[in-house]
Formats: sequence, structure tokens, C-alpha cells
Amino acid sequence: MNILLLESHHWPEVEKIYLEGIETGDATFETSSPGWEKWNDSHVQHSRWVAEVDGKIAGWVALSPVSDRCVYGGVAETSVYISEAYRGQGIGKALLMKGIESSEENGIWTLNAATFPENKGSINLHLKCGFREIGIREKIGQQNGVWRDTVLMERRSDKF
Repeated sequence: MNILLLESHHWPEVEKIYLEGIETGDATFETSSPGWEKWNDSHVQHSRWVAEVDGKIAGWVALSPVSDRCVYGGVAETSVYISEAYRGQGIGKALLMKGIESSEENGIWTLNAATFPENKGSINLHLKCGFREIGIREKIGQQNGVWRDTVLMERRSDKF
């Protein structure tokens, strides 16, 4: 496995993996792909990585700012998506750890993750990578007319 910077030419494969996540119903509130330009604009420019296995993109990690207020400049939310064909092989952990390392190199002191409680794989992945559960956001949003909760997780860097 190679971990490479996520670049625009990776988008078709990144988008395909994102759509697989959407189809599960337990990865995101989103119902469609935002397209490259909107996705690119909504994620920080650093700490974007893809995992390549046998020449194919197996997963990706990226960070989104939690606020545009300068006081929150060192806080970001994680997104980690693994292709259905590559789940359970340690790719998510490798990507998330690379994202953590890169985020700290770029001044991020707190990473957040908001995960549906049903997404045990994502919750366990974040716990393995040093996140802790800090609460449940009850009925935070609707998906297909159904109120959904999210588990809020946080990882504080010990570098700051």
C-alpha cells in the first residue's frame, strides 16, 4: 500500500468511494456527491491522502474546518472512506494515522469526528487512533425523513 497526496486527478476514484459510503446510509447525511470543486473548497488543502493498493485507490482521508472563526483554526473534522472491496485490511487506520500526523504538522490541535452510532467500524477506527467519545448529538439531523443521532469523538494532539 502506498499513501499519496490526494490530488484532483484522484477525484473520480475518491468520488466513487464516497458514493459507496453514501449508499450504506450510515456514513454521511449527504445523499449525492458535491462534485470536485465544492468538495475541494470545503476541505482544508493539507492533510488529504489516498491509499493506493495495486494501482487502485482503496480509500481516502481529508479534513474539513469546523468554523471560519480564527480561534478555531486548529480544529478540523475528519472524513475517512474506504472502498467496500478493501474494508477490514487496516487501510483506514493507516490513512487516519497519516491524516493525524499531517494535521499536527499543519497546526491542527483538535480533530473531531461525527459518526452515526450504527457505524461501528468508523467508531472503532477512531478509538484505535486515539479519539475518545465525548457525547451523543441526539436528533442532530434528518436522513430520508428520519431523525439521526451522531456520536461526537475528539482527538487532542499532545504536540501543542
